Amino acid sequence: MEKYFIYTYGCQMNVHETEKLAGILEDRGYMQASTPTDADVIVFNTCCIRESAEQKIIGNIGSIKPLKKAKKDLIVAVCGCMAQQKDMVDTLRKKFPFINIVFGANNIEFFGEYLDAYKSQKKFLNKVEQDKDYIENISGVSCVRDNSLYAYVNIMYGCNNFCTYCIVPYVRGREKSRTPESIYAEVKTLIKLGYKVITLLGQNVNSYGLDGNTNGVNFAKLLDNIAKFDGDFELRFMTSHPKDLSDEVIDVLASNPKISKTLHLPVQAGSNKILKEMNRSYTREKYLDLISRIREKIPEITLSTDIIVGFPGESDADYLETVDLIETVRYHNAFIFMYSKRKGTIAEKMENQVPLSIKRERIHKLLDIQHHISEELFNKMVGSTIRVLVDEECENEYTAKAQCGKVAKIKKTEPLSVGEFYNIKITDYKKGNLIGTITND
Repeated sequence: MEKYFIYTYGCQMNVHETEKLAGILEDRGYMQASTPTDADVIVFNTCCIRESAEQKIIGNIGSIKPLKKAKKDLIVAVCGCMAQQKDMVDTLRKKFPFINIVFGANNIEFFGEYLDAYKSQKKFLNKVEQDKDYIENISGVSCVRDNSLYAYVNIMYGCNNFCTYCIVPYVRGREKSRTPESIYAEVKTLIKLGYKVITLLGQNVNSYGLDGNTNGVNFAKLLDNIAKFDGDFELRFMTSHPKDLSDEVIDVLASNPKISKTLHLPVQAGSNKILKEMNRSYTREKYLDLISRIREKIPEITLSTDIIVGFPGESDADYLETVDLIETVRYHNAFIFMYSKRKGTIAEKMENQVPLSIKRERIHKLLDIQHHISEELFNKMVGSTIRVLVDEECENEYTAKAQCGKVAKIKKTEPLSVGEFYNIKITDYKKGNLIGTITND
């Protein structure tokens, strides 16, 4: 039996698309290889959101050159966001002539056909398609999911926001919503199969339905309908854009016990000047007002965010406004990155690019500030009761996942079932993990 190996880079969207690539391959009789050395087909499912990710991918593709030389029949395919970039196919072909197939994020569902065609013709295939509407086709592709308890469900693809630093709209195309009926059917199937945490995915889930493809069902209604399905499951979603997070969505989140009380709400910067340059379509004041409304309705909410430091033109004063915003909001988690030029974006050509040394200094300070905030907030959870999903049994303890994203450790004092929800009382917080005991509270 032939084997495959898939390298996956980037966001949850890419992880889920790798599950679909694996489904396509296994439908054709392949089985997963434990290492690239054992594979007959190697796929690089790529990301281009940051330069560091792209450089890592380039290095990993190059590292299999000796393997390709030793295994003449090895098929190497590159797909995903990086492949969608302008002129990237030519760049990859010039740098790595041993690549056999290149296809984009817009036509992943046809990978099986491309593989068959290459095997038949033994000729390089360039199958990158721009802005094709394959949305329901890819939704119907079978998946080999990475986990038996946690499942991703795409509700939409693409992005209309055109933040000046971001390449996503150029490689993923415009927003396209799946029909609610197809989403409901997929989620119900996952619940029947025993999946416990279902995460709805989109570059901006809050704009679901604005393309007119959902018979008037917006994101709030979609969430509310799914939360009413029978079964013991937890519903999550990502990512939310602050400009589109409505009071209706907040009310649905507050009123449905099956929807996780955790929210990822990228702010990117705390300075109005920088937010405007980024084309984020909200101000610092509007963002903070949104946070206040969320916390008023959902006091127990766990908040996380994304932040970019060193955006072109960011002064010391702009940076300090971001510091102040972090200290004001007090996120449980923050994903902080240095600004990275992306070819084809507006910010790439902006003047006043911030020197790398300053970006490094700022990111280290910001990471340190956020680390202390996170430690304080998670230590404050000691004594509280939270709901967790037990997902692994170890020798002396169970591990579980909390809604806040943290791992919880539960000492073995009584038998628990993997794949079931339990209430635990937090007794300690050590080395980034919550420590708890089973409680009936």
